Amino acid sequence: MAQYSLRVMTQKIRTAVFPVGGMGTRFLPATKSMPKEMLPVVDKPIVHYAFEEAKAAGIERFIFVTGRNKTAIDDHFDHSYELERLLDEKSKTQELNLTRDWLPNAGNIIFTRQQKPLGLGHAVWCARHLVKDEPFAVILADDMVKAETPCLKQMMDAYQGGNMTAVMDVPKEKTASYGVLDVESETGRLVKARGLVEKPAPEKAPSTLSIIGRYILDPNIFDVLGQHKVGSGGEIQLTDAMSSMIPDHAFHGYRFEGTRYDCGSKVGFLEANIAYALARDDMASDMRAMLNHYTNNSQAA
Repeated sequence: MAQYSLRVMTQKIRTAVFPVGGMGTRFLPATKSMPKEMLPVVDKPIVHYAFEEAKAAGIERFIFVTGRNKTAIDDHFDHSYELERLLDEKSKTQELNLTRDWLPNAGNIIFTRQQKPLGLGHAVWCARHLVKDEPFAVILADDMVKAETPCLKQMMDAYQGGNMTAVMDVPKEKTASYGVLDVESETGRLVKARGLVEKPAPEKAPSTLSIIGRYILDPNIFDVLGQHKVGSGGEIQLTDAMSSMIPDHAFHGYRFEGTRYDCGSKVGFLEANIAYALARDDMASDMRAMLNHYTNNSQAA
């Protein structure tokens, strides 16, 4: 049985890690010179929504694990003094507020580099010296969750130690695209797992309960990730590390309330834009009229 170092553990989750080093090849040529995380959903970049979710959940420290050609993300979370001065001179108060009022306090946002694209587990491991010895959250910006209570906040309220991930049921034929839980028991929205399998073939999937991009992790996971064991796809898989820690560290899935949009796919990205636009008072009416126009024309054709 694997041995893990003992660490003093607090249940308060203060830190979130955002792995944003991916190349975004599904969105080429749009992502040739722009990070996929900066693609806008209505009028905010995808990564901005992830930041807002973490902040609303009470996160105090924001760690971004970036890669090459990701400086636009750094710039987004910094002051743009020339723009702010111009807006101020033109008395564009609303636009000025949208530019700077949401920025995190100095020192609360940190950027580190994943120098080689070795997988999600490796990206999380790159933040080890910044996270240190506390449980922490991981948010994948590609997975947007529209919910009355932020998805991460739901998870933090239910967290009981060990490792936890947000989960949802997917069609059986799509399990090969997800990490899938081997379920031991369920209590309300909390699911205890005896194991998990990364991207199983549908006929071998232990369930249809699949992981999406929200995690709360025990810091001992850095010891496992530090072994750099290669898994599915030739990458260091975060799910493999979590699985290897069972049963020494409890693993739970949390069935979140809300709607998830897979912004790593073109259709999911377009759906998110429609859903978020329809939820806005200043856009909903025009959006419905536009959708009706295209729907009616499509049916007529």
